[in-house]
Amino acid sequence: MNSPEQPLPTFDEVLLCTPHTSAEQVGLFLRRCLIPCHEGDKIYTMLYADELSYEVSCRAEELFQHLQGYSSSYRLIILCNCERENSYLPSAFSHCKVHMIPQRSRADIQQYLQHHFRVAQPSSSAAAVFKEHMCVGIVSSKRAGMGK
Repeated sequence: MNSPEQPLPTFDEVLLCTPHTSAEQVGLFLRRCLIPCHEGDKIYTMLYADELSYEVSCRAEELFQHLQGYSSSYRLIILCNCERENSYLPSAFSHCKVHMIPQRSRADIQQYLQHHFRVAQPSSSAAAVFKEHMCVGIVSSKRAGMGK
C-alpha cells in the first residue's frame, strides 16, 4: 500500500478460513505459499485461521512443518481474532506472533481501496448503484432480515 499502483492481493494469495474450511483447501494454500515458483513476490494471508477446526489446524501445522524446508523465503501472514488466540493454530505459531497496529490512517486505506475498486466507465454497470461508481459495496442494516 506504499503506492496506489501496488495491486490488491489476488485470489490465490488469500484464504478466508471458516469452521467449514477443509484440510485440502488449507493444504493447497500452504503449498502455493511454501513451494517456490517464479510468480514474483506474493504475500500469502490466512484470514481468521482461529476459525479452523482442531483437526484441520493440526493437519495444517504438520504440512507447514513438512513444506517449510522447501523454501526459506516464503511470505505468510496468519491473521486471527485476538480473543481466540488460544485456539490451535494461533497457539502453534505463537513464537512468531506480532501485534500489529495499522501504520496508515483510515482515510489513506479508504483512498487506496477506492483507487482499485472504482469503475472507469460507469455506463451500464452495476457500479452505478454504489457510491462514487465503486464495483464493490457493503450493504448493512441494524435490523436483521430486511432484504439486504
